Amino acid sequence: MIEVRDLVKRYGENLAVDHMSFTIEAGKVYGFLGPNGAGKSTTMNIMTGYLGPTEGTVCINGHNIMDEPETAKKSIGYLPEHPPLYMDMKVSEYIAFAAELKHVPKARRKEEIERVIARCGLDKVRGRLIGNLSKGYKQRVGLAQAIIGSPEVVILDEPTVGLDPNQIIEIRDLIRTLGREHTVILSSHILSEVQEICDEVLIIHQGRLIAQGTPAQLENKLGAPSLEITVRSASENAVKAMLFAVDQVKDVSCTVRDGEITAAIKTVEGADIREQVFNACVQNAIPLLMMRPIEFSLEQIFLKIIRDSAQGAEKKRKIKKVIRVPVAGSAAPETESAVGPAADSGTEVQE
Repeated sequence: MIEVRDLVKRYGENLAVDHMSFTIEAGKVYGFLGPNGAGKSTTMNIMTGYLGPTEGTVCINGHNIMDEPETAKKSIGYLPEHPPLYMDMKVSEYIAFAAELKHVPKARRKEEIERVIARCGLDKVRGRLIGNLSKGYKQRVGLAQAIIGSPEVVILDEPTVGLDPNQIIEIRDLIRTLGREHTVILSSHILSEVQEICDEVLIIHQGRLIAQGTPAQLENKLGAPSLEITVRSASENAVKAMLFAVDQVKDVSCTVRDGEITAAIKTVEGADIREQVFNACVQNAIPLLMMRPIEFSLEQIFLKIIRDSAQGAEKKRKIKKVIRVPVAGSAAPETESAVGPAADSGTEVQE
């Protein structure tokens, strides 16, 4: 459906998108996540043809967005963070205008306009000026222009920003229904919204794609415990030995308090070991007081991945070697850690 390969976008010396690659499959709802300035909107603007890349390619259904822009853009509907609305036009006039711009055939234009007005819940305001509508209805009009012509892909950049709680729920429900007929790419700062709506998540940090998958897959990649139990036992070693004997257990960490031992258990991805753990407790005569699966919210996963990425980047920066190139008459070349003491003279060259 969409293939992004080695995408780079520079603004002078600022690298907004750093060699990003990913594939969007048909029939799914994708969430774009990342801190402010991570490159989400820039990537979306390149995917829609609003911006040109410095390097790399974006192909929509096999058509390069730069080489075949008209053909590629026919498959895309786009709602920017600030919808391109004409405030002095009526709702129905604006949607008709959008249909004409998107070359919806005249024979079915009226039917298509009625379809998106009904789909976006705009029938009651179709005759009103857009400038007199609430923020929520303006977002609905923006969505209507994005889906007119039935594009295969709908890209939504912060579609619920600035809305009140009721309006957020309404737009969220609308996006969920769009996901049944379109491939949807959604950027949002509301992580609970992404978790509820999206099938897959792409996490972007400092212009790079650092993680992609379902929330469950991302949770497993963190190596986080998936099951927690509390037992009554005098021996932590006995509890660990019992659990490590259970098939598909990868790691166990225990805390002891008042004669009770709570064990956090890491398993092979997707493994359900609750029954085996229960049977092991019975066989070893260890009273089982509590058992519960450990579930992480998308917010916890997101923060952990971003933190790990930032720490990894800092670690790489610190362990880079600095080659000391001697000037004439100085001592032999010397290699030091970037965090170690610097030599007294010479020119630094990064490896």
